[in-house]
Amino acid sequence: MRNSRARAATAAGFMTQGLILLSLTTRLPDFQDKWHLSDVKLSLVLLMMILLAGVGSVVAETLAKRRDSALLLRTGLVIVGVSVAVLCLAPSTAVFVAGMAGYGIGLGIVDASTNMQAVALEHRYGRPILPSFHGAWTLGGVIGAVIGLATAESSIQVTALVGLIPLVVAFGPFLPRDHGPTELATEVAVPWRPIILVGIAMVLFYMVDTGVQTWGPLFLDHTFTTPERYVALSALAYLLASGAVRIAGDRLVSRLGVVLILRVGAVVGAGGLAVVVFSPTWQVAVVGFAILGAGVAVVAPLSFSAAARIAGAAEGGEEFSPAVRQARVDAVIARFNQFNYVGALLGSVMTGLVGSGDLRIGFAVPMILVLGIIPLAPAFVPKIAAAVGGSRLSPG
Repeated sequence: MRNSRARAATAAGFMTQGLILLSLTTRLPDFQDKWHLSDVKLSLVLLMMILLAGVGSVVAETLAKRRDSALLLRTGLVIVGVSVAVLCLAPSTAVFVAGMAGYGIGLGIVDASTNMQAVALEHRYGRPILPSFHGAWTLGGVIGAVIGLATAESSIQVTALVGLIPLVVAFGPFLPRDHGPTELATEVAVPWRPIILVGIAMVLFYMVDTGVQTWGPLFLDHTFTTPERYVALSALAYLLASGAVRIAGDRLVSRLGVVLILRVGAVVGAGGLAVVVFSPTWQVAVVGFAILGAGVAVVAPLSFSAAARIAGAAEGGEEFSPAVRQARVDAVIARFNQFNYVGALLGSVMTGLVGSGDLRIGFAVPMILVLGIIPLAPAFVPKIAAAVGGSRLSPG
């Protein structure tokens, strides 16, 4: 019962993160108009937010060695809720920017601590459950996008109401760290080489993921004579397909194994991008974005799961004490989360720069790079995995 309640609360945390992010990004043009921000200035504000999200993740890493990830998650959710209210109700540009800065820090803390909670629960369950957690994020993103579109004609101040959601979720029954002092975790060397291999795969995923959500609507708008009300279908189709696969991902990974799922997904993802790049109409491009979402959906959750298994096992397969293992895994997950922001920066910047003349070329680059996940797939199931995750987390 305790695990199931913590699982529901953590899923709510993921869903809240996706909901807040998409409800804000769909209103970015309104923020830009309200504060008379040029494209360059808005880009700099968003860059600041991403960099501060990285800072928030580093803060979570530092505190995770001695603090409960449940406490970190509650703190991050409160920061997000307050920051959303500040940036939506801001009386001046300076206050808006300050709100965005606070949101960035909260975003990083919540990103790290939700995944800390998720990998701790997966360890308790002894089977893959991270894909469904990330599916909850995607579902939240879809809801957030719908909220943004539904309130498009309303004052931006109305969006401040979504800031109440993380404040409510912060009271959820998250999984507590019920062990004693954990300072020993800081003295144990972490095998970063295999973790970095998994991290590279996550960078490739977030490069594609951010590229689609940032440039997908512009691709439909600039490449075809797409009706303005339909340009958002690129991101929506991607999110819906991704969410469906993530929700089914727990069972798929248990049945087919991590390596096969990743390799097939990379090929499907590259195929989806090929459909986008060579699409003759915007409708075909939307189908391509959906195929892409289905292909790469489980890369991020499986990356966090693999990093946790590697971090949680000592050399020779010997397990740490529960206290040390949990603190060690929490700290590693927070640092591993930095790969998220590296991929996000590459996706938002590289796709736009390479495709500045033609976004077909911009999407052709990730079409090739996403295939790099194929040789990296075995790094997701190192030999130590059986000692920590059980046979159901093995390649199958």
